[in-house]
Amino acid sequence: MTTSDQVGGASFSCLPGNKRIEGLVDFVTCLELAERSFRRSAYCVVRIAWFSLVTHYAIRPISLQKARIGLIFLLLLLLIITLTGCRADTAETASIGLDRAIQNKGSDTMVNLALAWAEAYREVAPNVSIAVTGGGSGTGIASLFNNTVDMANASRDISPRELAAAAEMGIDLREFVVAIDALAVVVHLDNPVEELTLSQLADIYTGRITNWQEVGGWDAPIILLSREINSGTHVYFLEEVVRGGDPDNQDIFAPQTLLMPSSVGITSELRRNPNAIGYEGLGYVDLAHEKVVRVAVDAAGPFVAPSVETAAAGEYPVARELYIYTAGEPTGEIARYLDWILSEAGQTIVAELGFVPVLEGVVDGLAE
Repeated sequence: MTTSDQVGGASFSCLPGNKRIEGLVDFVTCLELAERSFRRSAYCVVRIAWFSLVTHYAIRPISLQKARIGLIFLLLLLLIITLTGCRADTAETASIGLDRAIQNKGSDTMVNLALAWAEAYREVAPNVSIAVTGGGSGTGIASLFNNTVDMANASRDISPRELAAAAEMGIDLREFVVAIDALAVVVHLDNPVEELTLSQLADIYTGRITNWQEVGGWDAPIILLSREINSGTHVYFLEEVVRGGDPDNQDIFAPQTLLMPSSVGITSELRRNPNAIGYEGLGYVDLAHEKVVRVAVDAAGPFVAPSVETAAAGEYPVARELYIYTAGEPTGEIARYLDWILSEAGQTIVAELGFVPVLEGVVDGLAE
């Protein structure tokens, strides 16, 4: 398995075996198919072509140069037939499911989860390659529309504009809820603030509250950290926290908000800046370098810390569904892979990485 990571848009891959070895195997397979194609057709072609040349010699003698030209033409014809047979047989081999590469792209929040799924699925289907790439929910959905991926990961619901674009392109979108994520509000380890309400968070991120002293902290300006705008986490926090879930609310992030390319970027900035505040998926919280703030719907409480258990019980107020989208009803290897993701095996990985399974009983099973 090989993995890679790109700063600013996490990119990972999970491919079976060594690529050089796979390339060699593909080449040897092509040669074997070429030999088979040759046996089927070359003999007949050679006899016909040779008969034509001999007949031409008998009826009308030709020069040695013309004979050479005829022989070269015959060899080129055989080469074309052989390569065509190899290409056709190789396409036939791919169609029956050997080394089927599934392209999976989208939400950075889901990258680690998707990579863990891909790695575990190799034990189930060794001949299936799964390439996992981040870049944001919007990027994944756009790639699905462009027909460059099979599955788009999204940490937010698809937008009305994206739905309209899909309809215009004749894409019959299919939505699969594969996990639930609690969105943690995080601050510096030394920050004295322990809890915040949703309305306080909205006021902080719109710039109506600018000093920690206004929410029970020290006298210092609040440094706002957010994910980038192509992130599904950014969209969810904007719609559900900053705007309070009100579709008529047009509040936006304060202009001084620092947009970070990843959850790792938010954690890194929090370590350096004691006045910073950020948010990230529960699976990315690093308790060694940041503190999680308890959140309540209003001042009456209760103030709840994010966890798999509190999110599964509906007690934590900032939780969202995680999705996989496909263009049309999935079939073949893609359908089998999605079925496995939603099975007990796939959902156990969801819980192990700090997300909430959508399959009932998995959380209780892990607790036991």
